[in-house]
Amino acid sequence: MKFFLISLGCPKNLTNSEEFTARLLAHGHKLVFSPQEADTVIINTCGFISSAVKEGNEEIRRALDLKNQGIIKRVAVTGCMVERYRQKLAKDFPQADTIFSIAAQEHIEDLLDKDGLFLEPLAAKLHLPEFKMTLTAPHTAYLKVADGCNNRCAYCTIPSIRGPYRSKPMPQVIQEARLMVQNGVKEISLIAQDTTSYGLDLYGELKLTELLQKLLKIRGLGRLRIMYAYPHRVTRELARLMAGEEKIFHYLDIPLQHIADPVLKNMNRHCDAAKIRQTLEMLKKEVPDISLRTNFIVGFPQETNKDFQELKKFVREYEFDNMGVFEFFREKGTAAYDRKQIPAAVKHQRARELEETQSRVIDKLNKRLLGSTLEAIADGPDFGRTYKDAPDIDGRVTFTRPVKTGSIFKARVVAAQGYERELEPLTDK
Repeated sequence: MKFFLISLGCPKNLTNSEEFTARLLAHGHKLVFSPQEADTVIINTCGFISSAVKEGNEEIRRALDLKNQGIIKRVAVTGCMVERYRQKLAKDFPQADTIFSIAAQEHIEDLLDKDGLFLEPLAAKLHLPEFKMTLTAPHTAYLKVADGCNNRCAYCTIPSIRGPYRSKPMPQVIQEARLMVQNGVKEISLIAQDTTSYGLDLYGELKLTELLQKLLKIRGLGRLRIMYAYPHRVTRELARLMAGEEKIFHYLDIPLQHIADPVLKNMNRHCDAAKIRQTLEMLKKEVPDISLRTNFIVGFPQETNKDFQELKKFVREYEFDNMGVFEFFREKGTAAYDRKQIPAAVKHQRARELEETQSRVIDKLNKRLLGSTLEAIADGPDFGRTYKDAPDIDGRVTFTRPVKTGSIFKARVVAAQGYERELEPLTDK
């Protein structure tokens, strides 16, 4: 069978695609790079928010159109939309041949020639995948250290889709990382719904720092990057390890969602503004060159103009290197669904204002960056990222001369406009 893959959503979903794609390849099937070449189109969906569900529905319809035209033979659907909507998805798309849950991906090779809906409960434990490949550039990869979430934020569907928090045992994470390095990966991004909760379920205490210490011993490791940290679980121990280790990028993705205490409380976030500020101040003290990425939600139910103005002031004050702004999406099954909603026009306006605030922050940061030396990684001969930029999420930079793809080197910033920066390589290795 020849199959074409459409993988939607976050890096955590991509790791699922990498695992089941590798399974199919190991069982003799062939991955092709256009649907016109395929017998089967597989869509790994995201179901986190309404816009992601809309995108998934559109991709399913496009695939079914190809099937109706006789271009492909079968359409298979999996991923978070299947977990979230189950029988409804099968009812909405009766022409889809195979619809199967995330757990069923572990024997995908037995399902793709069968018709119907195949639902299995999520695995109680995570384990080293039997098969794994990278669907990213060869020198960079995501390593999922845990799945699910126990935080129960009022806006979030993840616990109902991905289940409770489950850490992958430490020896298996280390083995997976070792295999990545042996296959030429230079940059490993650690991901989970909340990486800072790593180990709490298995070992009774937070173990991210210990995990990092063990990963650092892998021979040939290039760099580690930490994604999706929860603010009140970012410890001084973690910050000091980052500060003292060249092989950990001085970068942290730490989604904050808001800063006004009434909104944080309504969101059921487990930290207040004082704790957030304390964490950020600690990070900047311990790791002076740390690059922080965050996300904010505007228009959450009961967010007042005072709350929003506090958020804008906070963004100006803390000068995040990268920032995502999201209007609140009302999602069924979440605690915030039945609350009184803020008008869409107000959400739009607040999102635009916060983006404009961040744009002015970036202008200030760019003036400081000019002439500075940063560590960079080459995604191609003439383009890549600095340590401040996560793959597929943040910005990219160009280089004044060609370098070896996958190399990590020092470079001087010679131009900066918005998130577009040009660097002069000083060394590459």
